[in-house]
Amino acid sequence: MFRAIALSLLLSMIPAFVAAAEDPVYTGLLSDTGAGGYDVVSYFDPGEPVKGSSSHTSEYLGVTWRFANAGNKARFDANPDEYVPAYGGYCAWAVSQGYLAKGDPKHWTVHEGRLYLNYNQDIQNRWLKDTENFIRLANENWPAVLEK
Repeated sequence: MFRAIALSLLLSMIPAFVAAAEDPVYTGLLSDTGAGGYDVVSYFDPGEPVKGSSSHTSEYLGVTWRFANAGNKARFDANPDEYVPAYGGYCAWAVSQGYLAKGDPKHWTVHEGRLYLNYNQDIQNRWLKDTENFIRLANENWPAVLEK
């Protein structure tokens, strides 16, 4: 009986895991928070990632965005597309290669007014060597890469 219940629970979770890979905004497997809970406005001002607070949140694109303060929340609410990471916060380099990988909010770049997240420091270093080309490739792959 226990095995049947456990198997039923496991099988019921599979569609959620499959659907999560296709979500247009990366939130992680068991989260509904964009950019790992970091304040996406903070990447632009003061120019470094700051953890957001559950006291200052907005809902956009089906996920919760957290902010360090009410001012950053207001800036986001006025123009969320200006602050949401490119490619929904998936690793920008991975998208340029035609697949999805998590974007880590600690490995980031603001390039020409757009926030890009990368998987880790090694990938970030690759990204920085040819950013313009990788952006061009990622733009060609996005959003079709969500369907792969």
